[in-house]
Amino acid sequence: MTSVVPFRDINVHASPSHYAFTSPSSPSAQTLVIERPSGDIRLNDGALLGAKRVSSIAGILGIIKLRLDKYIIVITKAQPMGKLKGHMVYKIIATEFLPLRDRILHDPDEDTYLTLLRTLLKTGPMYFSYSFDITNSFQRQASANPSQALWQGADDRFFWNKFIQSDLIEFANGKNGSGFRHHGTHQTGADPFILPVMFGMMRITTTRIKSTPITFALITRRSRHRAGTRYLTRGIDEHGHVANFNETEQIVVLNDGIRDMVAMEGGEGMQNGTIGGFDSQDVQVMSYVQTRGSVPVYWAEVSTLRYTPDLQIRGVETAVDAAKHHFDEQIKIYGDNYLVNLVNQRGREARVKTAYEQVVRTLVSGPDEATQADYVSNEKIHVVEASQTNQEYDRLHYVYFDFHNETKGLKWHRAQLLLDQLKDGLIQGQYFRGVDMPGHSQGRLEVRNRQTAVVRTNCMDCLDRTNVIQTMLARWTLTRQLIDVGVLKPGESADDDLAFRILFRNIWADNADVISKSYSGTGALKTDFTRTGERTRAGMLQDLNSSITRYVLNNFWDGPRQDAFDLFLGAFHPDSAGVGASPVFVDRRPPLIQAIPYVLAASFFLVLISSFARPNPESTMWPLRFLTVIWLVVGLWCFRFIYTHGVLYVNWPKLNTPRWANEGLQETMGAIRKDKFIGPLVTGHERGASNARISHLEEGKKRIQ
Repeated sequence: MTSVVPFRDINVHASPSHYAFTSPSSPSAQTLVIERPSGDIRLNDGALLGAKRVSSIAGILGIIKLRLDKYIIVITKAQPMGKLKGHMVYKIIATEFLPLRDRILHDPDEDTYLTLLRTLLKTGPMYFSYSFDITNSFQRQASANPSQALWQGADDRFFWNKFIQSDLIEFANGKNGSGFRHHGTHQTGADPFILPVMFGMMRITTTRIKSTPITFALITRRSRHRAGTRYLTRGIDEHGHVANFNETEQIVVLNDGIRDMVAMEGGEGMQNGTIGGFDSQDVQVMSYVQTRGSVPVYWAEVSTLRYTPDLQIRGVETAVDAAKHHFDEQIKIYGDNYLVNLVNQRGREARVKTAYEQVVRTLVSGPDEATQADYVSNEKIHVVEASQTNQEYDRLHYVYFDFHNETKGLKWHRAQLLLDQLKDGLIQGQYFRGVDMPGHSQGRLEVRNRQTAVVRTNCMDCLDRTNVIQTMLARWTLTRQLIDVGVLKPGESADDDLAFRILFRNIWADNADVISKSYSGTGALKTDFTRTGERTRAGMLQDLNSSITRYVLNNFWDGPRQDAFDLFLGAFHPDSAGVGASPVFVDRRPPLIQAIPYVLAASFFLVLISSFARPNPESTMWPLRFLTVIWLVVGLWCFRFIYTHGVLYVNWPKLNTPRWANEGLQETMGAIRKDKFIGPLVTGHERGASNARISHLEEGKKRIQ
């Protein structure tokens, strides 16, 4: 049975009573009809009369219900990114919202919701393919059911628009909006309208190594579970989902649409018409998967406007069940997990390291530990593994590497020490390799080798240090793959080819930037090393600029970004009370608290003006100087107040304010009310302190099931 794939072309027809979606290239296919304003979905045999064609679209991203209305989000523009095994992959460039109601009244919250979603869709890198499941690695695809529709086989973690596709999915599964079956059978006519979308990084390029043509691709898939921004989403949740979880797959395809070129030109890896023992015309796919994710304990960093946030870690025993959920999934999907931890062993990060190691000791049977030291660090490498194999958790192999001390002073080559430690596990864990099945209509692969282990890397953010290590492991594995298939000779390296070395480094540096921008708001640090193989002074200056930018974004801009993630992914459902209900995006701080930054700015401006003003020689100077001193004192007081009570001036999410942020806000306001000077002024002017609202906020983030 042939798999059902999404329509490549869809026409939108609109009328006051419905939207209709048809595929001009499939005239016999049913028409998808979404009724207005109810949002009810049905299929119609043939075109509907009375509807006017509005436009052609690349696909339906989903349907989302906000405060006043439902909106159909359609993809209006998509950019081709390249082909993998003949399947084109696209990046979403532009979207449009089709309202089910013609809205007369405007609600401020509704407009804010729409702005948040449009900003996310404009800036978030999202990709799709009509004929290829980019949410799954090649290895998982090789085991997939070929008779399923494309969306049915998508990896739930990386099916980023699954929440806003839920109306279409429920309809296709024969359910109505309440979850009750009303058809009794699967509605196959709806399947081609459901398009899975992945969030992350995608780069596909055709190149050569040692004169052998290859397709080189790098795909990073960001999990939709516990998605968010840097300081607002850390650690693990009760379902076992960790923050900033990404799966990165490095892919090499031999003879991908360039068989004629290979046959005519040959290459250094070709011997007697074969590559590594295979026919030179065979399409071969080799892939290697790595993961990254936050340390799986309950921890948070509370922004207070200071450069270094306050670190909070709950008792490790409270996170054991959540960690079990997390590693149950990781072991089931990837096999053995090599848990590479790169946080600092001293200072504030040491608490995170200790908590992680305690969790691993709790999970594995008879933990066996070993520590290596050298002249740089007294704990260069620390390993925790099971001393016996009695349970699935004994497939966890914890490896701590003192990245900070070992690479201090631009000695980045010393990261090789970690590779030496992991090498046996990398060899045993293998990589995926498959060869096209001759004559298979869907181009399925005959599996010749499977990857049975994964390296899960983390630092505090799972960004900068993690990028350096993942790039190193990917380079080593790529060389091994190319030697195994005969493209390289033993002793040679993929880095020996200068042109490919530059390409490889830049693609991995671009990957680091994309992951970092999605989480922290800026490009990654240390990418000068990833791009050039050296740590440079210019790169350090760029890192300084990025660090300052991160500080500003994380304190003043990440709240709305987190709101956008929560809204799009279904972690927050807007209140349907309608116009006149309690507004969500209102500033509920007392007016005096809100005014202090403006008073500080005015004070600074007046002091600056008075300092540079040229006085009239005949005028009296002391009044101006007296006022300057007063404004200086006022400004210093305002600055001290903001610095001391910084938690009040962080731009927190309004939809799912973190529990620890609410606790900090209430504690700070309690201290201010007790202040003899400003307390009476604040207490007398507080507004909007709804107990219902506070209790709603304290519920914390409701994550996707």
